[in-house]
Amino acid sequence: MAENTASQKDYSVTPDAHPKKTTRTLVLNEGNPEKKRQELIDYFHQTFDQYNLLFETLACQEAWYEKAIPLRHPLIFYYGHTAAFFVNKLITAKLISERVDPYIESTVAIGVDEMSWDDLDDSNYQWPTVQQVRDYRSKVRALVSGFIQNMPLEIPINWESQAWVILMGIEHERIHLETSSVLIRQLPISYVQPHSYWKHCTETGSAPENRLIEMPGGSLHLGKDYDDSLYGWDNEYGRCEVEVTPFKASEYLVSNQEFKAFMDAGGYDNERWWTDEGWAWATFSNTDGKARHPEFWVPEGDSYRYRTMLAEIDMPWNWPVDVNCHEAQAFCRWKSEVTGKQIQLPSEAEWYCLREAINTDQPWWDKAPGNINLEYWSSSCPVDQFRTGELCDIIGNVWQWTTTPIDGYEGFRVHPCYDDFSTPTFDGRHNLIKGGCWISTGNYAIKESRYAFRRHFFQHAGFRYVESSAMTNTSSNPYESDALVAQYLAFHFGESYFDVPNYPEACARLCYEVSGDTPRTRALDLGCSVGRTSFELARWFQHVDGIDFSARFISAAAELQERGKIRYHLPTEGELGDYFIADTGEMGLDDIDTSRIHFTQGDACNLKPILNDYDLVFAGNLIDRLNNPAQFLGMIHERIRPGGILVITSPYTWLEEYTPRQNWLGGIRENGEALDTYTGLQRALSKHFEEVRPPVDIPFVIRETARKYQHTVAQCTVWRHKA
Repeated sequence: MAENTASQKDYSVTPDAHPKKTTRTLVLNEGNPEKKRQELIDYFHQTFDQYNLLFETLACQEAWYEKAIPLRHPLIFYYGHTAAFFVNKLITAKLISERVDPYIESTVAIGVDEMSWDDLDDSNYQWPTVQQVRDYRSKVRALVSGFIQNMPLEIPINWESQAWVILMGIEHERIHLETSSVLIRQLPISYVQPHSYWKHCTETGSAPENRLIEMPGGSLHLGKDYDDSLYGWDNEYGRCEVEVTPFKASEYLVSNQEFKAFMDAGGYDNERWWTDEGWAWATFSNTDGKARHPEFWVPEGDSYRYRTMLAEIDMPWNWPVDVNCHEAQAFCRWKSEVTGKQIQLPSEAEWYCLREAINTDQPWWDKAPGNINLEYWSSSCPVDQFRTGELCDIIGNVWQWTTTPIDGYEGFRVHPCYDDFSTPTFDGRHNLIKGGCWISTGNYAIKESRYAFRRHFFQHAGFRYVESSAMTNTSSNPYESDALVAQYLAFHFGESYFDVPNYPEACARLCYEVSGDTPRTRALDLGCSVGRTSFELARWFQHVDGIDFSARFISAAAELQERGKIRYHLPTEGELGDYFIADTGEMGLDDIDTSRIHFTQGDACNLKPILNDYDLVFAGNLIDRLNNPAQFLGMIHERIRPGGILVITSPYTWLEEYTPRQNWLGGIRENGEALDTYTGLQRALSKHFEEVRPPVDIPFVIRETARKYQHTVAQCTVWRHKA
């Protein structure tokens, strides 16, 4: 790829460029194996060295063991965590069998992404000494170096390559190079010391006046192929087609000076400019119970100084402001109010429209077209320092918050060695940041990188704003972790086991067959669970009501109806599990008019009056889960048209936790004689129904774990409402 030709800046201005800082992400599909092996070894050692250098900025013992913020572990954790990650992933991939130090690896393995500002488990930890972790890192360095030297290696490197696990560890450490620098920046200034490797920019002044620049928008294809030439995390892969309408973008990132105007207008005191979540954070934060200024502003009388990673300096008013997403959103609401324009953060797609102006990427540029990849300073710099066309800081300086909560693209799948990298963030609460910052290296610095943080978290992140009418879906979209809901999503929409056909589909097909010549206007799916039978019935019936007592089941069914897919997690063994997506398109349901279906919560024994006049009622595996099945059977005829059909399936698993023993229809002795449930059904229904056909058995299988399944046989009976 060619170097960016649109740049109008001489990027050789920095006096402190250093060969170690200008590392490049590996290109995976070129060169011969032995050359690539050496590149990988060099990249590994450069990464390890750079990470060690970061921790040389700590000036005292307390800096290692006191939390910079309550939401994170102390830095001793992160110093060991990245090395332990290599060991843990090599073991997960079954590439090594022995641990280097079980104690350290168990101590620093997890706990790096606390999920709210007040939910950190503050248990006591027995942290290792700094020297113990240094020695541990040296052992891991030797282990990984030897592994790289001896592992099989072919070009291209892909997900299945052993080298991919090594790259995963390297890029993971480069993530923590940045996140640890944020924590160092949040330590008391007395805990850190100057370092020749980590020098901040000295160019400061007044900020330029910001203005909006017209952007054409256009059709975008987001997501990369699995044979892409650069390493990627799971959420980068797949496909997403987006049409971006024309919009306007701010010429510069929002500077400290521009943000000060928001503060002077009472920005931190005026609730109307904040989201509910943002105001909850703003009134929770800081020792006085309220956020008053950006995180890295240091009050000094009536003014402020500015905290870089290792120093407090006079306020650089022309540098980008560092804020969390809540602060950025509040600024945009204020800006909208004072300008009368629809000002907001850009969407992920709108940022990509800006990024199109730079026609190169990190492995291929000669000099970075922005303050990124540690190629210039160890801090931000003026917002007008790096211009590409009409915009400055398209990449680099600080990350740019977007309105877009992170989610997987179409075709998303997790890597088996790191199944929880992205999925915990697919919850609607983690917004994407784009563009990288001054310390973004490795995968962090490439165009396709997709990282997201909780909206209250701080990174070296700021924002630019846009005038746009784009709307972003901010609804929660987690992987369904409710064990029972997930199990039934798999039962309805997952794969079949042991050659047993999909049960809800088989039941719907039977309902269609037995409805015969009767009208197919209205159907009722009672006990619809997560909705597969309702979807199938909508192939043939003009209207389908899906009713279930469980709001959790109905919520999942309604999400499938609205979005066409829902994520869920199934256990494999113990704490481990697999992630899946129930996709109506993949199930062949995309040709169904889902507007025919109405899902609602309800009680089968106490249905709403509006639920009547049905041509078919299907009660699937319902009667042995009702408190009073006889009551249900005694009134269901009121809901069915004369000549309409009632289909009942059940394995007749009577349990007192659902149905009091005295209410069982069968499975009991009556006057000393055995009474089976089929006979009980005949007795309960004979007044209003006639049996259409002899009972048939329908088997089904429900997965509990990877090696445990419920194999059950339900009996299906079919009844016609007497005229």
